[in-house]
Amino acid sequence: PPPPPPPALSGNVNGQHSATDPRLAERPPRPWFGGPLVPLTFQLISLIIAAWYGAKLLSRPIQRLSDAAERLSENLDSEPLEESGPREARQAAHTFNKMQRRIIEQVKQRSRMLGAVSHDLRTPLSRLKLRLEQIDDDKLQGQMRQDLDDMISMLDATLGYLHEQRTSEASQWMDVQALVESLSENAQDRGADVQASGHCAPLQVQPMALRSCINNLLDNALRYAGQARITLQDHREHLVIRIIDHGPGIAADQREAVFEPFFRLEGSRNRNSGGVGLGMTIAREAAQRLGGQLSLEETPGGGLTAIIHLPRQD
Repeated sequence: PPPPPPPALSGNVNGQHSATDPRLAERPPRPWFGGPLVPLTFQLISLIIAAWYGAKLLSRPIQRLSDAAERLSENLDSEPLEESGPREARQAAHTFNKMQRRIIEQVKQRSRMLGAVSHDLRTPLSRLKLRLEQIDDDKLQGQMRQDLDDMISMLDATLGYLHEQRTSEASQWMDVQALVESLSENAQDRGADVQASGHCAPLQVQPMALRSCINNLLDNALRYAGQARITLQDHREHLVIRIIDHGPGIAADQREAVFEPFFRLEGSRNRNSGGVGLGMTIAREAAQRLGGQLSLEETPGGGLTAIIHLPRQD
C-alpha cells in the first residue's frame, strides 16, 4: 500500500519555508514617515531656523547703524549710537559716534567763524557809509552808497544761506493752506499782486523750511514778474504747490543752473531786479530737507512756474 502522507513541517524543506511558517504571514506596511526621514526633516528645519536667526543677528547691527545715519542726516544733535553687541559692531558704533562728534564740532566752529566774519565786515562797511557824507560829489556819493548797500545785501544773503544749511528742526503737523494764505495776505499788504487758491489737508513738515521755500519762490516771482499766483493740489500720496508768474521766464537750458549758489541770469545782473543768486538755491535745499522736490516749468502763455512736490508720510 502507498505510504501515508508526511506530516506538516514547521521548518524548512529543501531550504524553503512551509505554508504554515509564521514568518510568511503578511506584515503591516511601514508608515511613510518612519525610518530615517523624521530625523533628517527635523535637522533640516532646525538648520533653516538657525540660519534665519543667525542672519537676523548679523543684520541687526547694520540696521541700527543705518537708522542712526538716517537720524544724523535729519538732526546733528540726535542721540549717539549705543556701543553694544559683537566686537565689530561696537567698533563700528564707536567710529560712528566719533564721526558725529567731529561733525558737530566743525559746524560749531563754522558758526563761530561766520559770526566773527559778519561782525568784522559790518564794522568797516558802516564806517565807510559814514565817511561817504564827506564827499561833495553827489553822483559819486550815490554810486558808492549803492555799492556798499549791495555788499551788505550780499553779506546778509550769504549768512542767511549758511544759516539755512545748518538749521535743523523737528517735523510737525501744519496747516499748509493757512500758511499759503497768510503769505499771500502779507504780500498783498505790501502792495503786491498775489493770489492763492486750492485746498489741502494738514501735512507733517518742518515749518521754517517750508516757509523759507515758498517765500523765496514768491519773492523771485514778484521781483521779475510783479505778480504771482499760488495754487494747492492735494493728492493721497503727496501735495503739489505751484508758484505761477507771467514774467520773462527762464530758458529751458538754464532752469537747473539757477539752483546753483550765486548763479544769476544775465538779465538779472542789475541793482533793480537782480539778487545775489541764492534764493532759488535756498528754496531747493529747503524742499529737499522736507523730503520733496522742486522743479521749474514754463507757464502756459509765458512765464515761470515753480512746482513743489511734498510727500505725505503715513
